[in-house]
Amino acid sequence: MDDVLLRDGRGLKHVVVREYVRELVAGSAPGSPAPSERELVTQFGVARMTVRQALDALVAEGLLERIPGRGTFVARPRREPTRITGFTEEMSRRGLLAESQTLVARREQAGPGVARALNLTEGDAVIHWRRLRRGDAVPVCLEDNYLNEILLPGFLQSGMPTSLYDALSARGLRPTWAEDSISADVATAEEADLLEIEPATVVLRHSRRGMVGDKIVNVSRSVYRADRFTLWLQLGDDAD
Repeated sequence: MDDVLLRDGRGLKHVVVREYVRELVAGSAPGSPAPSERELVTQFGVARMTVRQALDALVAEGLLERIPGRGTFVARPRREPTRITGFTEEMSRRGLLAESQTLVARREQAGPGVARALNLTEGDAVIHWRRLRRGDAVPVCLEDNYLNEILLPGFLQSGMPTSLYDALSARGLRPTWAEDSISADVATAEEADLLEIEPATVVLRHSRRGMVGDKIVNVSRSVYRADRFTLWLQLGDDAD
């Protein structure tokens, strides 16, 4: 019954109602009310089920949202989680050439902090990869990565990659979610020397635990020059 044409021949009933509502709310601010089902039933002389089908399609698209007890409104734009990126991708996004210098690449026994972060037993084997990261030849970051060796057999023997995340992707282990922490601190003498800044200069410390499902793949501890790097966070509040 709902698939018959309206008298003007423009199309299926629910499609006509859907496109009318779409045009009506185009450009409206999020939270603006959409026409009620009762209004549309009266205006088009169709069954409530036809109107509901039209509105359901716009809700599924993300154009409208229903708030129980209140009605149907123009939806807020859907937010997508920020993609997890590594240093190489981040420098590329900023228009800088990423370079890395490996300082340490070896198999180690996990200390208590690393073991806890990787959900291993203290003394278990981990891969420690320390790099000085540069953007357009200027030191930006000193990064220590600790990886679960069990998940990455032969990693050290295959040659150190340009991008850790690309190497993890090739093994199906690129982190799909992460836990980050950021704090301000002052550089140690060693960090200052490598980053080419004065000792006790303010730096940003960034720790990340990268995971694929329930597997903890890597833990990184990075020290950034605060004068060369800004951390961008995408935040939002879905509350009314």
